[in-house]
Amino acid sequence: MDLPLDGSQDRLIEAVVKANPRTVVVNQSGSPVTMPWADKVPAILQAWYQGQEAGNALADVLFGLKNPSGKLPCTFPRRLEDTPAYHNWPGENLDVIYGEGLYIGYRHYDRVHTAPLFPFGHGLSYTTFEYGRPSLSSRVLSGPDDTIELCVAVSNVGEVGGMETVQVYVRDEKSRLPRPEKELVAFEKVELERGETKHVRIGLDKYAVGYFDTSVGRYSVAFEVKETFSWVF
Repeated sequence: MDLPLDGSQDRLIEAVVKANPRTVVVNQSGSPVTMPWADKVPAILQAWYQGQEAGNALADVLFGLKNPSGKLPCTFPRRLEDTPAYHNWPGENLDVIYGEGLYIGYRHYDRVHTAPLFPFGHGLSYTTFEYGRPSLSSRVLSGPDDTIELCVAVSNVGEVGGMETVQVYVRDEKSRLPRPEKELVAFEKVELERGETKHVRIGLDKYAVGYFDTSVGRYSVAFEVKETFSWVF
């Protein structure tokens, strides 16, 4: 979360930004890292580990030849202390208690009402997308083989082509077991040229909206849509 431990990289970034406020920080890591300087820099590019073509790929994005279209597969916290496993790691006597249960990743931050630095599913682009009002083929999922199709129009209203990922989250209000505030159950990526609109269709089945109840040995599904709305990342 904070490498190296002496904070020398953080001090280096802050010194460079002080000398040139238009600095773009490229972070190459395989997991979230703390970024105490995040509010001081104009742009951050999360590059992960790209292999031998990393230089060419980064240059294409930085110089605008390619439009970044990724979404974060994890949550970046503001502090190490905000993470789900902070109170359980490293445990005692070489044993670690898996105390987070269902509340890992973004589910933890929703539960404790703690705002992360960058949320799960976040990702900016050189263009802008607008969503239409979602519609459903049915509001009730009753049979074990039923599927509800969600359809939403996505428009590229920016100046360049790009790709957007539609993310579908479900909240279970009737479960007899503890459930997260919301859960990612499906997603679909769509490529749009400047000024283009496409309708994205995503199917939701019992595995998307239900859960396996170990006390009865089967999936529990009782799904009815009362309201749909959009989160903006």
